[in-house]
Amino acid sequence: MDDGLDCIALRGVSGFGFHGVLAHERRDGQDFSVDVDLYLDLAPAAASDDLHMTVDYGTIADRTYGLITGEAFDLIEKLAGSIAAMCLEYDRVQHVVVAVHKPQAPISVPFTDVIVRVTRTRTHRAILSLGANMGDRFAALQGAVKGLAAHPGISVGRGSSVFATKPVGGVEQDDFLNAVVAISTSLSPDQLLAAVQGIENDWHRVRDVRWGPRSLDIDIIAFDDLVQHDDVLTLPHPRAHERAFVCVPWSEIDESVSLDGLDLSGVERTDLVLDIP
Repeated sequence: MDDGLDCIALRGVSGFGFHGVLAHERRDGQDFSVDVDLYLDLAPAAASDDLHMTVDYGTIADRTYGLITGEAFDLIEKLAGSIAAMCLEYDRVQHVVVAVHKPQAPISVPFTDVIVRVTRTRTHRAILSLGANMGDRFAALQGAVKGLAAHPGISVGRGSSVFATKPVGGVEQDDFLNAVVAISTSLSPDQLLAAVQGIENDWHRVRDVRWGPRSLDIDIIAFDDLVQHDDVLTLPHPRAHERAFVCVPWSEIDESVSLDGLDLSGVERTDLVLDIP
């Protein structure tokens, strides 16, 4: 899996189970073996030497064994899928590959093994705010959507209308165009941040002046229901609920977003429409 993730490989977790369609398989049982590949970012664990920054593969092994020896399934596809779903219960696991081996399968010709392999990827929902007030502002917003859609780990969903908004922060500058898009992604928050910053850099984003002009600005407003506070990325965005230029377009694609108490005078819907792939 070439997406920058690390891997913990668990091999040959073996147990006696009663999985199978045939009556004698349910009655007599047979041996099963399972391989699990867990894909996650191990950099925090490597830096901190903290078990909480990784996944306890001993626990994964115990739970895999429990599924092998527990409830009987007709299909080992079901067993493999159940193990994969269990692995994705651990938030740090982004992608998992599970291979179930059935070497005693009821096959009438010589064979070595039957393997069912399933892959599952965690999918997240994120809200992104797009803004630009330099050059061709609409082209920048459309370029952001195109760049997001081109990323293999991102799927662009609904997009808001495009709004003309007055700048905030006290720096004298031109008006912005703003929009909000909802995406689904297999990326972690840090990976998504790196991806959107790469798109910003493609549009020559400069970060010299806080609240200053932007050729393109892409902010991660929310990522699932994740709450995190660190020096790199705070989620949900700490000031999004105070910003009409975020909340007004966001409310178009999520009716739960409140506009109460916001000054809406500097936000005006335009006739521009983003092309969502």
